[in-house]
Amino acid sequence: MERRHFLTASLGLGALALTGNARADAATYGRFHAALARDKSLAVYADQVGEQSGLAVVEGRLPKDLQGSVYRNGPGRFELGGERYHHWFDGDGFVQRWTIDGGKVRHQGRFVETRRFRDESDAGQFLYPAFGTMVARRGFRDNDTLNAANTNLLPFAGRLYALWEGGSATEVDPESLATLGIKTWRDDVKTMPFSAHPKVDPQGGMWNFGALPGANRLALYQIDAQGTLLRTNVLEVPQLAMVHDFAVSAKHLVFVVPPYDFSGDPALSFAERHTWAGSGARARPTRIVVVAKDTLALRQVFALPPQMVFHLGNAWDDGDCTRFDVVLHAGDALAGLGSLMSGTRVDNAPGRSQAVQVCLDYASGRATTQRLLGPSEFPRVMPQVVGTRHRRLALLSSDRSNRELVLDTVNVVDTDSGKADSYRFGAGWQVEEHVLVPRRGARNERDGYLVGVAQDTRRGVGVLSVFDAARISDGPLALASLPYRTPHCFHGNFLTT
Repeated sequence: MERRHFLTASLGLGALALTGNARADAATYGRFHAALARDKSLAVYADQVGEQSGLAVVEGRLPKDLQGSVYRNGPGRFELGGERYHHWFDGDGFVQRWTIDGGKVRHQGRFVETRRFRDESDAGQFLYPAFGTMVARRGFRDNDTLNAANTNLLPFAGRLYALWEGGSATEVDPESLATLGIKTWRDDVKTMPFSAHPKVDPQGGMWNFGALPGANRLALYQIDAQGTLLRTNVLEVPQLAMVHDFAVSAKHLVFVVPPYDFSGDPALSFAERHTWAGSGARARPTRIVVVAKDTLALRQVFALPPQMVFHLGNAWDDGDCTRFDVVLHAGDALAGLGSLMSGTRVDNAPGRSQAVQVCLDYASGRATTQRLLGPSEFPRVMPQVVGTRHRRLALLSSDRSNRELVLDTVNVVDTDSGKADSYRFGAGWQVEEHVLVPRRGARNERDGYLVGVAQDTRRGVGVLSVFDAARISDGPLALASLPYRTPHCFHGNFLTT
């Protein structure tokens, strides 16, 4: 696995430095709270303190055959000791479980008690570097000292994992959400990067990767249905930048590498080390790196115009072509998200992003795109079609009438026709990623539900929403409202019981 190369690169990023430098600051704290006083909808980015537990009030009717748990994860702690982080991705992981049982919905949430969370809680101040905020009050030994466990919550092989992308998975109890500890898949890959977007094969097993721009390498993992690490490899990718997600087909792993230059300056945070290289006379393209599953070796590299990528949908092989869904962002979308921590929202500019389906033609070496939806994010498909041809893609979008970027609309797009079946929650709502859930014995991709969480910022409450996946525009079948707001999450999954 060349674990030494990954760890050496990590340490080269200032892991053991003790500069006394801290740039989580009181000024950012002050700006955010002044903005929050003017705009209560910014509470979705407010600091969370302590655990949560409550019973939701259900409006409408929950389907009788929808029984299980919606597991969600996202950043919850942004402030400590009068200082506030600079980037949305920095906060400590706050995991949540929405349990649907017998027509009722119960919610619980608690922080993942990582090494970072415990150390900084005891100290009463931030100690370690975060994704977008450089703090260096205390040295650290490896990636897992910095592990925020704040991006995804994955049920797999009877266990539940809180995922980050710069270090190990963290196991939590599926019932209580108590932190059980770091998951080591095998001793030789201990503390190595393990992304927050593994792909679970419908026939069992899981694929994942770990990226480290400082080493220009991708680690590849194949794990069986029982949770045993079967195969690994390390792939060298020159000029590697942040790679957050990937897609899998029956034969391939597909990675999209945006054009950034990566600095080794130890005085900068991880996000600040990314300098956009997609404009100007020497603009580089966005690269698509395709790996063959059978050998875990590079098959081919394709190019698209320079764009930023966070999330991919699904991939499938179509003869001598691989097709996959992806949301492409114009320009340096990574830097734009930092302003949220000081209470400044991103403008809802036309053309800022679009969801497309990409065709990779191996014979010609060309990548072509077909538009699916305009500005959008968080593409998801039904779990039973992962790696095979799909025709339904769930996405969130922001209504064109919004001056600021607020995701307030859920969509399911027909990838053949491009037609979107949509529902807008409306003013005062901010919607989180929604997932497609098949009915028991589902016959097709329309046979199931679209389930997710939204924040009603006017009432200051978190709400679970359930749609019929075949009739999104009819509106939710049920809304389950808590008596409190819930921290705004990134990703999660549904576990049927």
